[in-house]
Amino acid sequence: MTDVDKALARLGLTLPAVVPPLAAYQPAVRSGDYVYTSGQLPMVDGALLATGKVGAEVDPEQGYDLARICALNALAAVASIASLDEVVQIVKVVGFVASAPGFTGQPKVVNGASELLGEVFGEAGTHARSAVGVSELPLGAPVEVELIARLAPSAKTVLV
Repeated sequence: MTDVDKALARLGLTLPAVVPPLAAYQPAVRSGDYVYTSGQLPMVDGALLATGKVGAEVDPEQGYDLARICALNALAAVASIASLDEVVQIVKVVGFVASAPGFTGQPKVVNGASELLGEVFGEAGTHARSAVGVSELPLGAPVEVELIARLAPSAKTVLV
């Protein structure tokens, strides 16, 4: 069992299957020592867990939990092309929150993703972040999260 597997087990979580793309893109792409994920929705077993806007149909606490699921799906996307034990830093997280008019709690919602990454990776899960309120997200999702992870340098990496 890897360190990441142990951290997930301690949290009562397992890495899900990668969510299949909804359109013409890849769930994750590696460029050198970095993995960039596409935006991940709060999907479990192929189903979107909630729809609506945070601050209206979805309360902020539920949005927080949905952001955690988005982050777990992002980790599955990373794991589809690299071992999570190669991750040396979560560099950046961008969270999009479908927001009701006047809702300004996007940072607390996206904390669901940020805090999960910290629980899984410890200090390596500390990252830069944006939490953006938007009017709509794909499929009516309340939250979407993408991330950039830096991997340990590969033996094939040549520095010039």
